[in-house]
Amino acid sequence: MSLFGPARAPGWPVELADGPVLLRPYRRSDAAAWSEVRRANRAWLAPWESSLPGGWDEMNSPAAFRWVHRDQRRSAREGEGMPFAVCLREADRDRLVGHINVGSIVRRALCSGYVGYWVDARVAGQGVIPTALALAVDHAFGPGGLHRVEVNIRPENRPSRRVVEKLGFREEAYHVRYMHIDGAWRDHIGYAMTSEEITAEGGLLARWHRVRANAR
Repeated sequence: MSLFGPARAPGWPVELADGPVLLRPYRRSDAAAWSEVRRANRAWLAPWESSLPGGWDEMNSPAAFRWVHRDQRRSAREGEGMPFAVCLREADRDRLVGHINVGSIVRRALCSGYVGYWVDARVAGQGVIPTALALAVDHAFGPGGLHRVEVNIRPENRPSRRVVEKLGFREEAYHVRYMHIDGAWRDHIGYAMTSEEITAEGGLLARWHRVRANAR
């Protein structure tokens, strides 16, 4: 892709997989599964997510998913986001266990985006989100045409910070009162990575495989 190449949705839609972890575009039929996971994880997720205009159950209902799904499809069509359902491939189904999005994408001379993610607490610590993040970043740097990705995380959110630190993201900024989270303006730590930082290693997923192998 040239520096001033296509502005709309390169590399989308797509499915990405590594072992049991599958990233795919959301479907209308995901409403019930998405709502179940979100409602079951209120205590786990609410402290780290942007403040909602309504109650948790209302904003994470199957009806609310229909609005979320429409907004995701629009951003993906416009090349502003790459939203993925994070699933675990099981014998009889693909079980929805989380979400990852490369969003706020800017093209042209910047070619950058921000990554956000969450995971079901019932599968946390199993390597699902580091694998999903590695898959999404490799795709963003390849077919997605990006050069840089950023992740902003509250300082208190140690599990999420461990994800990016294990993958080798650089800590490069401290954003004071950066986003309205759980009822107040919260500070965030900024992490980032550019494509050059992982090219020689064969990509971020290859790096993650080596990290896991060395930890065993």
